[in-house]
Amino acid sequence: MSPHAPDPGSITRVAGIEVGHYTDSRRPTGCSVVIAREGAVAGVDVRGAAPGTRETDLLDPCNLVDKVHAIMLSGGSAWGLEAATGAVRWLEEQGVGLDIGVGRLPLVPSAVLFDLMVGDMRVRPDAAAGHAACAAASLADPLEGNVGAGAGASVGKMFGMARAMKGGIGSASVTVDGVTVGALIACNAVGDVLDPDTARPVAGARTADGRRLADTRRALLRGELAQSLLAGTNTTIGVVATDATINKAQAHRLAVAAHDGLARSINPVHTQLDGDTLFTLGTGKAGKNPGMLLLCAMAAEATARATLRAVRAARGITTAEGLHLPAMTDLDQGQ
Repeated sequence: MSPHAPDPGSITRVAGIEVGHYTDSRRPTGCSVVIAREGAVAGVDVRGAAPGTRETDLLDPCNLVDKVHAIMLSGGSAWGLEAATGAVRWLEEQGVGLDIGVGRLPLVPSAVLFDLMVGDMRVRPDAAAGHAACAAASLADPLEGNVGAGAGASVGKMFGMARAMKGGIGSASVTVDGVTVGALIACNAVGDVLDPDTARPVAGARTADGRRLADTRRALLRGELAQSLLAGTNTTIGVVATDATINKAQAHRLAVAAHDGLARSINPVHTQLDGDTLFTLGTGKAGKNPGMLLLCAMAAEATARATLRAVRAARGITTAEGLHLPAMTDLDQGQ
């Protein structure tokens, strides 16, 4: 961030929220955890057609459990769901969880993204990775780009991996009248990432020569054929947190609204090839609720900004297998 750029904030600006990453050095993959040690009211909205999730049913406003203690975001597709087991173990070691009389039961919903085409797919986050992410968690602004769940993320895959670019993980927050809403987004979309203020693509599918952005939306509408892709090999996942006082129904509504932020910053989004899933957490630390209209607007804004930051912070990579994924900063934006 330049000295004159506005402070983008981060999800850890929300009181009661910590974030930790684990990045696997053997290949680009990893996991990221958002921790609420004192518990937080939670919601979820699964909008993509190919999700990989764990413990989302308990977040239904009709169901019993009122609070959760962490959310795990992971690479590794279905194998990455194991990272949440490590988070449960770490939280139990810290004495964090639902009091069940004979001990404490940590509740850790989770979602995964598919990064198995980037490097050796046999390397993926496991319970030890989830435990390590929790051990690294802090109140500091989280690292962004090629770390944690964003380590193996890529974007713009509509015309094949050879024309894709590097995705990543990003965070942002918005504060109005003493209430903060923040987002942590791991962007691995099949679509392009847009600047939400201009609707201009800034990362995504490249032209055949690889030097400029193809603009997936316009390419599809003029008849360029998408490459046949395996469903679920993409996905943008994230967490939106607020210190406002909310109930479970309101937490769900915030998750719904946060997807509006994805729609402003990714095109196409919520496809049959994506498992787009957003969780919400309410710590209640602000002690007030400024109204759902404002909170929903803030959730969408923080999500859109965090998605853009995910690709702005990303750095280009070339895997041992020869896959080259340039970053937004590598590309000629003068299209």
